[in-house]
Amino acid sequence: MKYNFITIEGNIGAGKTTLAHLLSKHFNARLILEEFAENPFLPKFYENRQQYAFPLELFFMAERYKQLKELLQTKDLFQNTTISDYLFTKCLLFAKVNLPEQEFSLYQKLFDIINPQLIQPDLLIYLHAPISKLKENIKKRNRLYEQSISADYLFSLQETYTEYIRQHKIKTLFIDVSDADFLGNEKHFQALVEALGKDYDIGQNILTLP
Repeated sequence: MKYNFITIEGNIGAGKTTLAHLLSKHFNARLILEEFAENPFLPKFYENRQQYAFPLELFFMAERYKQLKELLQTKDLFQNTTISDYLFTKCLLFAKVNLPEQEFSLYQKLFDIINPQLIQPDLLIYLHAPISKLKENIKKRNRLYEQSISADYLFSLQETYTEYIRQHKIKTLFIDVSDADFLGNEKHFQALVEALGKDYDIGQNILTLP
């Protein structure tokens, strides 16, 4: 393992948390999981996006900052690697989709104050899946408030993520997970494990699964 801090990102239902668990177990790494269930505005947001988007995004930003700040400042002598199932910049990407222009402008000012205080990942693993696959995974995991998520909303998030991946300055391992099965297909997981032993250029690097 060449990386001390790895972040896994992707659209809703891409399989971020499942993969974070698998990698954490394999490498005996410290695991940071997004505590989305703690956000009281989340179910309300899916019922009324316009009314609850701003408090939803503010709550997420505050909680993500607090969690990352605390965990990344605390060194664990027995675990040199940390794996997270979200990137702090996720705050800005979702806010860009969910907030009207004036609210987003205010939100971005707050984000720009907070973001420099956090450690950026050494490697970003980005999981890309078609909307149909995302919808299938969302249905399968059966979180009640997620069942109303539209394909259009997922597409907007996908476009925002794709634009960010093209432009950002972090080493990124881009994986098409349309047919991936890290849990059930040992070859898929092993290909990723081997990939994490290599160095990459800044920007997008594509990993093709066997």
